Amino acid sequence: MGGTKSHKIPFWELAKGLIEKGHHVTFLSGFRADFHIDGLKEITPMHLVHYIQNYTDWDLVGARYAHKRPVSVWQALRYPAEACNSLLESDDHTGVTVTDELLTQRFHLAIVDGAFPECALGIVHRLGLPFMFINTVGFYTGSLAMAGNPIAYAVTPHVFTALTETMNLWQRIENYVTHLLADLLHKFYSNQVHAVLMQHFSTSIPHPYALMRNVSIILQNGHASITYARPYYPNVIEIACLHCRPAGKLPQDLEQFMETAPAGVIFFSMGSSVRAANMPEEFRHMLIEVFSRLPQYHVLWKWDGNGTTTGAQLRAPILPNGPHQNMSGISRNVRLSGWLPQQDILGHRKLKAFVTHGGLLSMYEAIYHAVPMVMLPVFCDHDVNAAKAESDGYAVRLPLETITADKLYQAIMAIINNDKYKRKIHEKSQLLLDQMTKPMDTAIYWAEYVMKHKDVSHLQSPVRNMSFFIYHSLDVLCVFMLIAGGILIIFQQILKYTLRHRKLQKVEARRRIKTLKQC
Repeated sequence: MGGTKSHKIPFWELAKGLIEKGHHVTFLSGFRADFHIDGLKEITPMHLVHYIQNYTDWDLVGARYAHKRPVSVWQALRYPAEACNSLLESDDHTGVTVTDELLTQRFHLAIVDGAFPECALGIVHRLGLPFMFINTVGFYTGSLAMAGNPIAYAVTPHVFTALTETMNLWQRIENYVTHLLADLLHKFYSNQVHAVLMQHFSTSIPHPYALMRNVSIILQNGHASITYARPYYPNVIEIACLHCRPAGKLPQDLEQFMETAPAGVIFFSMGSSVRAANMPEEFRHMLIEVFSRLPQYHVLWKWDGNGTTTGAQLRAPILPNGPHQNMSGISRNVRLSGWLPQQDILGHRKLKAFVTHGGLLSMYEAIYHAVPMVMLPVFCDHDVNAAKAESDGYAVRLPLETITADKLYQAIMAIINNDKYKRKIHEKSQLLLDQMTKPMDTAIYWAEYVMKHKDVSHLQSPVRNMSFFIYHSLDVLCVFMLIAGGILIIFQQILKYTLRHRKLQKVEARRRIKTLKQC
């Protein structure tokens, strides 16, 4: 249900791993299939596809560059319910809904994006399946909290901030308020999604919050070595870099371009969420200027100049040097392409630096292949990813609001020439790779574990069903306060009685003395 195509990647990889183990996978998403795999059936409801395409026709870079919010709060809040309605609507040609189509098949397990699970869980509930999450956004804590995991605001930077776990007082205040506001907004749009689910299913369907609490396993797209050490319950399994792999052989023309670079290669990509066609001209000219100042390096630039491209167009051959569509003035050391084999490039021996938007998967791939980064965060989790990378010492973070040609040039040169960045990224890469089992094997094991046992309540925490009042033992504190209050009242009455009794004794004593004197 996520609005960017990168959310598909961990699901693709896990699907391929499950298919190799003999399973059949049906993949439901809002993005058209790019390739065919035997054993994989992709369902892409056209209402949802068109809705996401229209919604994401945005200028994310331009907004940040102009000191504006990339997406307004209202625009973000309306997405979940509208996307859900688009998913559940019947097809214009067949009149069949996605749910009806899925009900004709037999499934044993549902795997849902933990960053956007609310609507999909309505379908899962209708199918009566156990389900897992893949938390595609590594620093997102909403679904973890719903499963009962403790989220300590003092050391857990919110996914929409640019903070790390080391915060001063004012940063902790900012983080605390952000968490609280985000929780309130999440409850607001979850209620909207619930209304859509009741409209398409029945009024008896449970609230998304109630459904989320029953998640069997959460495959968390993180790892203590590259995200943060966290107290997780047994049903949370870290699988960072599930999609990462060793570099393969490059196409001949691309290999030649890499190998003939005098001093090495710089790779520039803003990921799948940023449409180059919508990029501001001023920003594009700044990039052209910076790359022209690096003649000793070859620059690979992922550029899909037309707003919308098909899978075939994205995989078009590397373009020759010279003008390209709207791109003019590029120097001869720059190559452009709508699609580039990112992991094969990141693993190439000639690559010196990766200039990226700060997407989580790109960051993980760079760590896996030990390539230092210059990060230009755009929206969503990019800022918190870049803040973590910078604090760990293997990246330079440049906010788009204040970026200049000189700052970008200096950042690239620092990444290339300062050995500390290369040393830090090598350390992180070694820690990430030094695991007992591969993330893919771990994910497959737990998927099959749920299919085999079905009921995995022994791994779930009872905290998930507790209210805030009970979880924080506020009822116990109330009892203690009542007891303390009762004791105070008793002591007060005793003291009051004692003082009154003494006062009466004194009065009686004075009366007797007065009587004696009169006698």
